[in-house]
Amino acid sequence: MHTRRTLSAAACGMALLAATACSSSFGEDEDTPQEESEGPQSLTILIATSGEAETAAVEAAAAAYEEESGNTVTVEVAQDMNQQLGQAFAGGEPPDVFYVDSSQFANYAEGGSLYPYGEQISDVGDFSPTLSRSFTHDGELVCVPKDTSSLGLVVNTGLWQEAGLTEDDYPTTWAELESVAAELTAGDVTGLVTSNEYQRLGAFMKQAGGWVTDPEQTEVTADSPENAEALEFVRGMLTEGSLKYAADMDAGWAGEAFGEGRAAMTIEGSWLAGAMEADYPDVAYAVLPLPEGPAGPGTLAFTNCWGVAQDSGHRETAVELVEFLTRAEQQIAMGDAFGAIPSRQSAAEDYLADHPEDEAWGASGDWVQGPVTLRGFDRVLAQFNTDLESLRTGDPGAMLSDLQRYGEAALEENR
Repeated sequence: MHTRRTLSAAACGMALLAATACSSSFGEDEDTPQEESEGPQSLTILIATSGEAETAAVEAAAAAYEEESGNTVTVEVAQDMNQQLGQAFAGGEPPDVFYVDSSQFANYAEGGSLYPYGEQISDVGDFSPTLSRSFTHDGELVCVPKDTSSLGLVVNTGLWQEAGLTEDDYPTTWAELESVAAELTAGDVTGLVTSNEYQRLGAFMKQAGGWVTDPEQTEVTADSPENAEALEFVRGMLTEGSLKYAADMDAGWAGEAFGEGRAAMTIEGSWLAGAMEADYPDVAYAVLPLPEGPAGPGTLAFTNCWGVAQDSGHRETAVELVEFLTRAEQQIAMGDAFGAIPSRQSAAEDYLADHPEDEAWGASGDWVQGPVTLRGFDRVLAQFNTDLESLRTGDPGAMLSDLQRYGEAALEENR
């Protein structure tokens, strides 16, 4: 069970890493631009943060790197990551290091905006193969994943107990989820609150045996009976009122409704931990595996990579910074600070051994689905998310048919 996390201890732990972390050097190649000077370098990191806890953790790691290297690092928080990065790339003045969302990776890689440094990172094989595939372009690992999280079913244990439920009632199947969600829905409380995005509802598609594409992302598989069964199940709960979208509850996101006690359950990843600590520290909760569907277990995994700009004047030093940020000790410190699951397999094992309550967020296996990373597919999925807003009264079959058609058109453009 989760209660309060201790952020100060984690931040101090990061600062101490400066004394033990080792810097690394990388050989220059003919494509590497000249450093601005022979002395200390000034780097900029641009992040899209989940909240104050993540921002503080990155700032602490940057300060530890500064102490170790003698270089200077400025951490900037983006208001609109995709827009700001796009403008920076177009203007020729990108940040040196930055978060790259898996949904945008192919667009940036195809456009030549990313410096492919992946194989320069020490023990690169320790990174999760599933995550690394999300950031591989034309057979080359372009950038390394910074952390990861799978979706879990998060339960407000106080509301659970008030409803007379015990741990034996934790749902493990769709039928049980539907039943307890209805039982928990009363007054101002809704049993399950999530978003209308495929990044959440797509987990039901995976549990039904479907998905948007085939595993190799060479074929669109959206218009299938499995995906239709998943959306019909979600629509049924929406119709019953035991499932609501966050927007329908005047909440900025599902975590807000959950933290305020208006949602007894939600479907979110480990980024929720930092938000709960910062905004709702007295709310106790448990993180469970998502209930199994007709085809068995299924969840979605999300990650960003540490991008290095092709046009950076500090590429060699930027890669050195990424090397520091992705060391096992730093990844574990990040996890302690805001719940991020390390992307290095060895670090993830150590972190989850110390945080067994987060095990569902660190799920791995064939039933864990990564996002679609095809160039141009972000627009297709944005339209699908818009369609899902009206799922309660809409036609799931028509939505999947449109997704299939638009997806095939985007796939054809990639050939």
